[in-house]
Amino acid sequence: MNIDDPRVGENLGELSRTLANTGEPELIESFLRCLLTPAETADIAARWALVKALDAGLPQREIAKNLGLSLCKITRGSRELKKDNSAFRRILEMAKKG
Repeated sequence: MNIDDPRVGENLGELSRTLANTGEPELIESFLRCLLTPAETADIAARWALVKALDAGLPQREIAKNLGLSLCKITRGSRELKKDNSAFRRILEMAKKG
């Protein structure tokens, strides 16, 4: 399946709704570890860590060094956080609330 395939949106939407409805963080984590390769899991975890580091005000070069990420990925994360109605920002604020 390529990124332009309409099934991408259909399946991502279905998966998102299902995960949102579980109410079981441990089940979601276990599912993600089954679904993703170890490298994909580490990549997603690093991207989440970069969002939190940006929110904490850490310099982009420090984040790149600490997480082993490219400045391009960090800049993308920074732009996403700054967008109006940013999904990154909304999820980050939800995570802060616990």
